[in-house]
Amino acid sequence: MDKFVIKGGIPLRGTIRIGGAKNAALPIMAACLLCSSKNTILNIPDMKDVKTMQRLLEHMGAQTQKEGSSLTIDTTDIKNFIAPYELVKTMRASVLVLGPLLARYGFAKVSLPGGCAIGARPINLHLMGLQKMGADIQLESGYVVAKADRLKGAVINFDIPTVTGTENIMMSAVLAKGTTVIENAAMEPEVEDLARCLQSVGAKINGAGQRLIEIEGVDYLKPINMYEIIPDRIQIGTYMTIAGITNGEIVMKGCSIKHLEAVVEKLTNTGIVVQSIQDGIKVKGCEEIRSQDIKTMPYPGFPTDMQAQFMALMTVANGTSVIKENIFENRFMHVAELRRMGADISIDGSVATVRGVKRLKGAPVMATDLRASASLVIAALKAEGQTTIYRIYHLDRGYERMDENLRLLGADIQRLKDDVQV
Repeated sequence: MDKFVIKGGIPLRGTIRIGGAKNAALPIMAACLLCSSKNTILNIPDMKDVKTMQRLLEHMGAQTQKEGSSLTIDTTDIKNFIAPYELVKTMRASVLVLGPLLARYGFAKVSLPGGCAIGARPINLHLMGLQKMGADIQLESGYVVAKADRLKGAVINFDIPTVTGTENIMMSAVLAKGTTVIENAAMEPEVEDLARCLQSVGAKINGAGQRLIEIEGVDYLKPINMYEIIPDRIQIGTYMTIAGITNGEIVMKGCSIKHLEAVVEKLTNTGIVVQSIQDGIKVKGCEEIRSQDIKTMPYPGFPTDMQAQFMALMTVANGTSVIKENIFENRFMHVAELRRMGADISIDGSVATVRGVKRLKGAPVMATDLRASASLVIAALKAEGQTTIYRIYHLDRGYERMDENLRLLGADIQRLKDDVQV
């Protein structure tokens, strides 16, 4: 198990390149199950979750090969329709194989998902939608067992927008008989990217990126051919925050501020300068960060996946900020660790009140989930002295070589083996 050791107080400056979005890559990888052929996806990030999805697809009989940021997935010999607990427990997105397996093969047995401990995040809306499309769903010993001769189009209204639920139903519907309508669909850019990928291989989808999506089923899909996924907006937002809190200047290549309007607005209001440049973004920090309130919302609102990072920024802001978490009920686990570094944060239910302090101080802290890990790195880069961050395997699930990128920008950061298992 690895840990980070960071000595803070250095303004970070330089240029890095942003890779593909994990949350776009995973559903598109699962979508390869919709045809029996060789698929090629471009701009695939080098992250732990991507490797887990590769292992899951290989477990089912797929052959995968990654060369740089290009990934080939050959689904010609899929023979195993089970997603076992051993793989699914580490990554909630594993549930995305449920819809494609059921649509293409008429059977799927998928363990109930795991991943970050940031709330229940049940998949009941996925199952409700599949049942409306004619699937027989049973829960057996911690597994979802789904069967269907051929799924049929239906009108599916989600009580709340669900990203993976929308993606699972969309992938199920592209091979279903008839037309499926998803009402109150998730609008996230990663959902829209999946739809574009499916359209490129013959799917008939209208309205992706809006609250109502209509899918007309087809008999078959072509293989995915050199589809390039979108840049990772959460990585972009995280490095924007790093530039701001260290009063540095970071240029990110291979990306744009598209899909980040809510984050950019809040960061700009703090005094951080965000500028679009050719093939990228330039972000410049400021001497005095102004406090800002945020509330997390489904896209296009402020993303829950940026809440912890923004909170780290607010710990040293001038004034008091109020942060309301509306998506996940257990996403303030980083607060206790930030307090160990001197942050002044109080919690009342789903609301955190952050009173900015003059300085943070290095301390041993422990990552509890993916985005909490990023918030601790951000705080450590600002803090006086040395911070040791344990359990950074969470961070590796969603950030591509973060320690290497930070060293390129001038950070004093080491990845070391943990001599004490925690």
